[in-house]
Amino acid sequence: MFGIGMPEMILILAIALIILGPKKLPEIAKSLGRGIAEFKKATQEFKENLDVDNDLKEARDAIQEIKGDIQETVQESMTEDTAPYEDEAVSEEDLEHTFDEDVTEAPKEPVEDKPRQEADEEEPPKDV
Repeated sequence: MFGIGMPEMILILAIALIILGPKKLPEIAKSLGRGIAEFKKATQEFKENLDVDNDLKEARDAIQEIKGDIQETVQESMTEDTAPYEDEAVSEEDLEHTFDEDVTEAPKEPVEDKPRQEADEEEPPKDV
């Protein structure tokens, strides 16, 4: 404790006994003990508050890191979603040309209209 050994402690107590007297020494020792206990309690509470502050700081840093990761992932996702469209960029002239080709091509074989036989054969459901 503070680098004070047993001989130094005995010397201090002897001087205190001579100066204060035998009646006041126990009262002062009791007060000194209470003061030291209060000091220890205050330092312990201070350390706990520092630990809580450090924990809160670590939690805040972790949340900021997660927030940054989420923003980065969303931005990557958005760029990946738009990337295929950017690669396949088509000019308006190409679109007009494509539509003109589709319209000018005639079907090679005529398409026949087939009546729906299944619809005629089914009976409507009966209400119960």
